[in-house]
Amino acid sequence: MIVLKISNASEVVASKVGRFLELLTPDSVDHAAVEDQVIKKLVENLAAEGLKGEIASINGLDINGDELLIAEGLKVRRHSSF
Repeated sequence: MIVLKISNASEVVASKVGRFLELLTPDSVDHAAVEDQVIKKLVENLAAEGLKGEIASINGLDINGDELLIAEGLKVRRHSSF
């Protein structure tokens, strides 16, 4: 299993739409939008390589150093198969 944590979603959104519009959107929207694009590109690239599997965006899961933290209310936000 591979876990990917995106830590600069707000900066990526700001660089794409501008700092002013980024300030108007909540961080949770920024993270969801960036995660959705990453998942889309990963699915495309992994499928093109002939790999099969699943990928998910999960709320309530975090990485802190070598620890995996699970919060109450763990929820799969988006799931895709490839």
